[in-house]
Amino acid sequence: MSSTRVPVGTRAARTGDAPVQRRPAWRGYLPVVVVAAVLALVPLAISDSRYFMGLASLALVSAAYAVAFNIIFGDTNQLFLCQGALAGVGAYGSGILGNELGWPMWLGILVGMVVAGLLGAAFSWVSVRRRLDVIFVGIVTLAFSLVFINLLLGQRDLTGGETGLVILSDPGIVGDRGFGAYYVLLVVLVLFLTLHRALQRSHIGWAFRALRDDELAAELSGVNVARYKIIAGVVGSMMLALVGGLYAHYEGFVSPTTFELGQLDVPVLVTLAFGGIGSLTGPVVGAVVFTVVDELLRDLSQLRTTVYGLILLALFLGFRRGVVPMVGDLVARLTRRRPSGD
Repeated sequence: MSSTRVPVGTRAARTGDAPVQRRPAWRGYLPVVVVAAVLALVPLAISDSRYFMGLASLALVSAAYAVAFNIIFGDTNQLFLCQGALAGVGAYGSGILGNELGWPMWLGILVGMVVAGLLGAAFSWVSVRRRLDVIFVGIVTLAFSLVFINLLLGQRDLTGGETGLVILSDPGIVGDRGFGAYYVLLVVLVLFLTLHRALQRSHIGWAFRALRDDELAAELSGVNVARYKIIAGVVGSMMLALVGGLYAHYEGFVSPTTFELGQLDVPVLVTLAFGGIGSLTGPVVGAVVFTVVDELLRDLSQLRTTVYGLILLALFLGFRRGVVPMVGDLVARLTRRRPSGD
């Protein structure tokens, strides 16, 4: 039997004998470049309005939260219902260290990220060791979220209790709530998207996809389930803490209600479900749309959680894949139907 040598930089195609050229590596990052370019132009259109600048910055925060949660849940099916608690670790950790010990903002946030990463690793390890399915992982992490909120309320001397904590450390340009803060948050979001794309294109991304599709089959094929779930848990949790810390210094104030389930976890889950769970740019699309929706629903107060629950139910029943994957499929179909021109 003769073998066909495949030139370097190509992969063999089974249909016909012609090799198929690999797509250039940089093309995988093109969506990140497009998102960065579009969002970088936003302040030029709304710079005269402090209100709209604040809304745009909030959209970036929501998108960054959703990207972090996408790595945990979208890539490895780990339903962490403690996103608010993990973000709160970064927010309160950096705030308390700055207020009590005079630590600079970035050092306090770094400590919060390390602690959140350890918590994420613990949740992932327990879920693998106890073979918890998606629902039970959600229950365990939800319990931690409730414990965290009660801890904030109980440790009044450090956290300010229900009245909240005023951040005294210097926030730098993050605290100007203008151009500087917007572009800092944009850089963080772009770094998150770049990291997610890099993970997707690496052997780690291959393992993530195997876990997402069928965890048992992945384990039988030799994938170290514990290792890759822990990687996702650590990376996503540290990202959540980073955004939480930045947001705390952006606002200059933080309270337990900021990180409650209905204030952070549910909106992020809706954002991700709308944009597309597991997709690269889905979190950004979802965050832009639901930042506007959330602003429109602000007068509903506590009813917002109910509305979000109904939206989430509708999304999972009617649009399970999300907007971005659906649009991608539509474009692919139109492209296949287009005449070749030969």
